[in-house]
Amino acid sequence: MRLRKLLFSLCTLSLLVLQPLAQASEVQPATPLYSGITAAGLAHRQPIHWVSVAQIENNLRGRPPMAVGFDIDDTVLYSTPGFYRGQKMFSPGNNDYLNNPQFWEKMNNGWDEFSIPKQVARQLIQMHLQRGDQVYFITARTPTSTETVSRILQQDFSIPQDKMNPVIFSGFRAGENTKIRWIKQKNIRIYYGDADSDITAAREAGARGIRVLRAANSSYLPLPKAGDLGEEVITDSEY
Repeated sequence: MRLRKLLFSLCTLSLLVLQPLAQASEVQPATPLYSGITAAGLAHRQPIHWVSVAQIENNLRGRPPMAVGFDIDDTVLYSTPGFYRGQKMFSPGNNDYLNNPQFWEKMNNGWDEFSIPKQVARQLIQMHLQRGDQVYFITARTPTSTETVSRILQQDFSIPQDKMNPVIFSGFRAGENTKIRWIKQKNIRIYYGDADSDITAAREAGARGIRVLRAANSSYLPLPKAGDLGEEVITDSEY
């Protein structure tokens, strides 16, 4: 008799424990956990004009030395660490720090020590130096009375002293692409950049604009749609 009562109690207890688990298993997540994909979906690629550094070099073979230009942020340097720090220090939660001269003093005078040189930039810069091309860096950063960006770039990319041109700070002015006049003035034939404005500046100045991919974890959002202007896009250039 006691054994029956004990078995009955154990069964009842098991049902009480399992019932909430069964109910919990019936709760559906807000979004599907597994969407699945077809083989066609895996194979799909956007119709973008992809090029490699080797293909660009081959395309330039036989052509005389020329002037080429590079944007800096997200093109040759992953500079999010400095910009992230600047936002936290000067305007948490918004982008007002970009209009703060104190931020630019710090960014242009040392904070690029925390920026990471991009591998694609190393390849491109060395390729152009070996060709005998003149390399310029043009950035829309706000200019400051002093800067260490030129020195840092020279060191990061092993540019000989006699081949290093000081960084050009074109600044930002609403409604104006400030890089155009500098691309024209330096007679730059190829300009590399990650933003739509880099490609349009190159084209308006009569140069060949080539897109470098912006890293997915860049603080500069939203990410641009590479190739949407029909420009060449360098493969594996997000790092």
